[in-house]
Amino acid sequence: LARLLLAELHVPRIEVASARVSEGERDTVARICAWAEKTGNLPAIEVLGFLDRGLSVEWVASVGCRVINLLAKGSEKHCRLQLGQTPQEHIEAIAHEVERAQQAGLEVNLYLEDWSNGMKHSRDYVLTLMRHVSRMPVKRIMLPDTLGILNPYDTLSYIHYMVKLYPGIHFDFHAHNDYDLATSNVYAAVKAGAKGIHCTVNGLGERAGNAALSSSIAVIHDQLKGSTGIDESRINKISHIVESFSGILIPPNKPIIGDSVFTQCAGVHADGDNKSRLYYNDLLPERFGREREYALGKTSGRANIRKNLEALGIELADDNIRKVTDRVIQLADKKEIVTQSDLPFIVADVLKHAAIPQRVHLANYALNLAHGLRPTATVKLVIDGREYQESAAGDGQFDAFMRAVRSIYGNRLHRDIPTLTNYSVNIPPGGRTDALVHTIITWSHNGHTFKTRGLDADQTEAAIQATIKMLNICDGISLNESEN
Repeated sequence: LARLLLAELHVPRIEVASARVSEGERDTVARICAWAEKTGNLPAIEVLGFLDRGLSVEWVASVGCRVINLLAKGSEKHCRLQLGQTPQEHIEAIAHEVERAQQAGLEVNLYLEDWSNGMKHSRDYVLTLMRHVSRMPVKRIMLPDTLGILNPYDTLSYIHYMVKLYPGIHFDFHAHNDYDLATSNVYAAVKAGAKGIHCTVNGLGERAGNAALSSSIAVIHDQLKGSTGIDESRINKISHIVESFSGILIPPNKPIIGDSVFTQCAGVHADGDNKSRLYYNDLLPERFGREREYALGKTSGRANIRKNLEALGIELADDNIRKVTDRVIQLADKKEIVTQSDLPFIVADVLKHAAIPQRVHLANYALNLAHGLRPTATVKLVIDGREYQESAAGDGQFDAFMRAVRSIYGNRLHRDIPTLTNYSVNIPPGGRTDALVHTIITWSHNGHTFKTRGLDADQTEAAIQATIKMLNICDGISLNESEN
């Protein structure tokens, strides 16, 4: 991940660990630093350290890291109640730790933990702290909204206040997302003059997380016209690698990186895109290594279908697109979304059987499956306007259905129906449990061999559809033969 962030995404700095956590952490940071030193990235590796009389400094130096981010207290409440120190005692502790880090050859950045509460409730403490630390050999001062209490107006005001008092200091802003305002606060912080922003991939972090890298980059580049040097085209790839390692799923509607955010659902949107890209904004999916998609579902229009067919290299006449659209809408009533991978099956299903005369209709059927009992089926067919109903048991639900159909044709109509000679089932690549099932059945009848197809989210229903198509083809053959 360190290599991807620095070498592919070109993030300028990464904080990779906290000092003194575990031996596993020590080994990992040492390996990161060894790689970074070989590739010239060592100055970009940072480790969080504590005011612990040199223990963190020693740990950071021992793993080969050259930058320590010391954690100091940015609010008087934290200083007095958590550390049990007066402000002056805390300032002295900071000074001693910075000196130890310098002696160890480390560059020092300083966190003012709970700074946002400090600005709200103990500003005199923050100013006293700043008067002293601003004279110390600290490269950056980091201003965290540790408890996520800020809104953009406060962030703008507080950061501007700090920058105006200390224009020569490099301030970082560290947002938390408790009120879902982290990205908004990043915007305000940069607007106010913060030089660095702390983000995490996918917004991971304490409680509701930190500012998401993907959203923050888009806001800085587009809304603030700033530059970061980050390669946007790698964001989506790295976000999903982190998703895999962390086990924390990206919500489908997460801006920039969610599965659904570049998917148009409404047919009117696809129509507008076809005409003049009317539903595009600056967040073009290609910027982030992605593609625009057009969802297939109940709200799909022909424009959506046409866009997906174009992506697959399939050309259809307008009349056939209308038929495919109607079939997509019908199928979408049975499953949440029809995927582009389903579309070739739908096209094949519609076009292969578009011209079959509909003399046989399935009026109703009921299937019963119970543990320890043979499956049963009750089937009602309408053939040339007359209803026929039979029940049967079989070795499976579809077998029971077929036995009931054969009973109608054999006992009531005294006619044979084709014999099933092959049965195959396909689902689109990567299909889930709700994927469309494409069933192809091969039949033999009076020297004729032919295939029918069924398409449904339910495998048995797909086979039944293929069977009804077979009966219509069979009736067509019989009718033609009798006429001849």
